[in-house]
Amino acid sequence: MPADGSSGTGYALAMADAPGPDRWFFDVWSRFYDLPVVQRLTYRPEHDAVLAGLHEARAKRVLDVGCGTGLLAARIRSDLPGASVVGCDFSRGMLGQAAEGGRIARLVQASALALPFAGESFDAIVSTEAFHWFPDQRRALAELRRVLRPGGRLLVCFVNPPLEAMSRAGTVLSRWLGEPAHWPTRAGMRAMVEAAGLRVESQRIVLRVPATLVLPSILTIGSRPDVLSGDRGGPA
Repeated sequence: MPADGSSGTGYALAMADAPGPDRWFFDVWSRFYDLPVVQRLTYRPEHDAVLAGLHEARAKRVLDVGCGTGLLAARIRSDLPGASVVGCDFSRGMLGQAAEGGRIARLVQASALALPFAGESFDAIVSTEAFHWFPDQRRALAELRRVLRPGGRLLVCFVNPPLEAMSRAGTVLSRWLGEPAHWPTRAGMRAMVEAAGLRVESQRIVLRVPATLVLPSILTIGSRPDVLSGDRGGPA
């Protein structure tokens, strides 16, 4: 059950609709997630980039989707005094690690495809190295847009392969390994974000040595248009 007390029915239905990775995979990975070498090479550069984007947004209500063990959420709470931060993940193992560390006041177990929050609840939504695992990425973006307030900012950071062929190969390989994932190209990510009714403000390369040269990590920053600019509830 989600930590906010909701039944989780929408979460179960959403996960039944599209094949995705097994939860046990992330429960196991949670035991290694906080290792310094893993953080230094994979996650910390992305967290730094996201924090810089949040400072620009001056967000007060922040949702971290795919929050893992809560390291980024804890940094957000520390770097943005007065900010309210919610960590959301579908892995109990990840959330258990976050709870043990006391890093986040509010943790919610849920899928990005069915977020248990009211519409327009957050000033900013962040997600790092999680989007490729979402089994229906367009549906996830629609949910993120729904809970983002008009004028709010979305910051999604993960590997965007430079070539479409690499994107397809990654998808096929992940399915063959039994943990389906999809890494869209930079252009593909932009197209999906725009199709969800969000405005893409920028796409920035995040330097990660040595991964940047072959598999660049891209921070896509989008915003939800406000009513005055013609927003009428998103794409049909």
